[in-house]
Amino acid sequence: MEEQLRYYYARGRRKEASAQVRLYPGGTGKIIVNEKPLEEYFPRERDILTILAPLKATGMEGKVDVTVRVKGGGISGQAGAIRLGIARALTLYDPQFRPILRQGGFLTRDPREKERKKVGLKRARKAPRYSKR
Repeated sequence: MEEQLRYYYARGRRKEASAQVRLYPGGTGKIIVNEKPLEEYFPRERDILTILAPLKATGMEGKVDVTVRVKGGGISGQAGAIRLGIARALTLYDPQFRPILRQGGFLTRDPREKERKKVGLKRARKAPRYSKR
């Protein structure tokens, strides 16, 4: 007899943000981020839609509870990290979700990172103003 897991754990990352996601099956759709409700932690509607996208794609919205510990980066980077973590946890919960999530692009880690500052420049690419004389 297979023992029922209490939760499915996955980690998501984007830019400098890192999210640890726990997915509890049979929940009511509650999402807690760093001990705060989702709407309180992310006031912007766009970030909330980003986070909920993998749940909507698989039809699991309102059927699972999610708790998240996220740190580092900015608000949109954290939202992206949570989205990847939720998608990875959903594939652990049910491997049949994998093609749906892959097609939506939810399982692909966004490789873009901040470019380093170069010597002699003000930022990564911005050069000091050129003066002919």
